[in-house]
Amino acid sequence: MPDLNLLITLDVLLSEGSVARAAKRLGLSPSAMSRALARLRETTGDPLLVRAGRGLVPTPRALELREQVGQLVQDAQAVLRPVQSLAMGEVVRTFTLRTSEEFVESVGPALLARIAQEAPDVRLRFVNKTDKDNALLREGSVDLETGVVDATASPEVLTQALFRDRLIGVVRSGHPLSQGDVSAERFAEGQHVYVSRRGQARGQIDDALEAQGLTRTITTIVAGFSTAIALARDTDLIAAVPERYATNRRDLFCFALPLALPAFTVAMLWHPRLDADLAHRWLRGCLREVCGQ
Repeated sequence: MPDLNLLITLDVLLSEGSVARAAKRLGLSPSAMSRALARLRETTGDPLLVRAGRGLVPTPRALELREQVGQLVQDAQAVLRPVQSLAMGEVVRTFTLRTSEEFVESVGPALLARIAQEAPDVRLRFVNKTDKDNALLREGSVDLETGVVDATASPEVLTQALFRDRLIGVVRSGHPLSQGDVSAERFAEGQHVYVSRRGQARGQIDDALEAQGLTRTITTIVAGFSTAIALARDTDLIAAVPERYATNRRDLFCFALPLALPAFTVAMLWHPRLDADLAHRWLRGCLREVCGQ
């Protein structure tokens, strides 16, 4: 297999027409450059540069190669040089995002509008996130994920915060809790819908209530916040959902939970192999901006 470094050496030799000047340009000794010229002559089967008086002149074969080699070296340098910009309006690509339905409902319209404006041939494929396993990111079948990042996040993936959020209570308009202060006791007395993607029967709200000597009744367990909101809207069930997913809805009454629960950070996650990809970087920037609005 030919040594492709010889292409660079040949390009410099042909442009300089001097072993000494070519050696200086490449930071080599004259003897090392002479050995490189000998290898080039052996590889091409042509003397390439021949003595004429005190200098060297190219052979007809070398003149043939000069333009071709120069272009090859330029192309190779372009391939290896970091890409600085990308015309997203010309990019045709589908990105797969693994996220919750609530996230798509909340952020999707603004994100799609931004993409339609800047990259009309970019398509988003949303797949539902049912667990925190990052295997699909590692395998490459998913380009980007969103979710609450915790200590169990894989060290193999990169993360960046999108926004902070907190759980709030929601009930239908006209529900008894929509009148008066919502105490921990009043909150615990109602019938609750609990969101658990893994089918668990209790969570941090139950722990916080238990610390106050209270227990709530969970009559329904669902897999997503959108379902919990829909049930709370049309029944007397009480739901606890992220504030971002419930605000600006006239059919719901929202209230602060009468419990000391920590806020949480929703982030995007991606595999390091896509970190420098300009189109992927652009998508991350779009998502970051629409989430910050």
